[in-house]
Amino acid sequence: MEKVRVNLGSRSYEICIGSGILPEFSHYIRAICSEGTKIGIITNPVIERLYGREIYHDLDAAAYKPFIIKIPAGERYKTLRSAQKIYDFLLQKRFERSSHIIALGGGVIGDLAGFVAATYLRGIPYIQIPTSLVAQVDSSVGGKTGVNHPLGKNMIGAFYQPVLVWIDVDVLDTLPKREFIAGLAEVIKYGVIGDEEFFEFLERHYEDILNRDRDCLIHIVKRSCEIKARVVSQDERERGLRAILNFGHTIGHAIETLTEYKKYKHGEAVAIGMVCAAYLSAILGLCNKEIPERIDRLCKLLRLDTTAPYMDFRRLWDVLRRDKKVLNEKVRFVLPTAIGNVVIRDNIDIQKLREAIQLCYISNKS
Repeated sequence: MEKVRVNLGSRSYEICIGSGILPEFSHYIRAICSEGTKIGIITNPVIERLYGREIYHDLDAAAYKPFIIKIPAGERYKTLRSAQKIYDFLLQKRFERSSHIIALGGGVIGDLAGFVAATYLRGIPYIQIPTSLVAQVDSSVGGKTGVNHPLGKNMIGAFYQPVLVWIDVDVLDTLPKREFIAGLAEVIKYGVIGDEEFFEFLERHYEDILNRDRDCLIHIVKRSCEIKARVVSQDERERGLRAILNFGHTIGHAIETLTEYKKYKHGEAVAIGMVCAAYLSAILGLCNKEIPERIDRLCKLLRLDTTAPYMDFRRLWDVLRRDKKVLNEKVRFVLPTAIGNVVIRDNIDIQKLREAIQLCYISNKS
């Protein structure tokens, strides 16, 4: 088992990464919660059938008091209404401050369960067991929790750290191909923002990654978590450095919002956003044109489509201005200067942004 530590003082925790470690989970958490503890497993129906029942029975056999709470799959269910449903269940079962929540699923479940944990009784402990690649390499780590609002993604939320992240790469075997490929966008992101050598590893081993080679999966998950843990440990609440983790997300989130979370997976939108941001950086003279071309090429090698949907620019700009990362009414963009290094800029010429987006448009505008 590989371990990565997120150093946040009294809120520090471990990320445990391995192959075939899911059955060990109920024994490992004895150091975290005592026998008889109520544990709410928040998941969706598909993950409940694949892994939820197994975890439930393991926890039950280990003398905990587990409960399964199911929420429909999909970004459209990451809402206050879903949170209300979970609150109702926890109150009916008399969950206390010593009770625990497990987020068993992808990024939607992780964000939602974490938000509930942060707000129920003003905060109860929660554990992340991510089952999608995007959750394993990104959203399960760092304590960002939240739900969506019709006017924007993750507009309602809290910074609230888990007490443990438990990652078994074997669960990726049951992840649909499209979901797996979408998650690779976040992996590429880590190479661009902080590790050229890692980016080169992805370029060399893209076929092994697509074939879900165990050693490759453990490596890319661990390295992604290491980079994120380093950033989060220095800037937990995104007052500075942590903003670099949003590379590709500013435009990516806008694409998701404009398409009502129905057309694109999160990683698919981020891939488009990364390439667009890289083109913008080149147009602004912050990097040479080989940088966006190289990022675009790696995305394509990993089967990520980087052509943007047609978007009315006025609507896009309106959504961007409502982004939660806006500071002093200025939209912030994370822009690469080289592979492995990025800068943050907030005084972007709108016409330059329009030009960058044009480079990513699909031709038929359908």
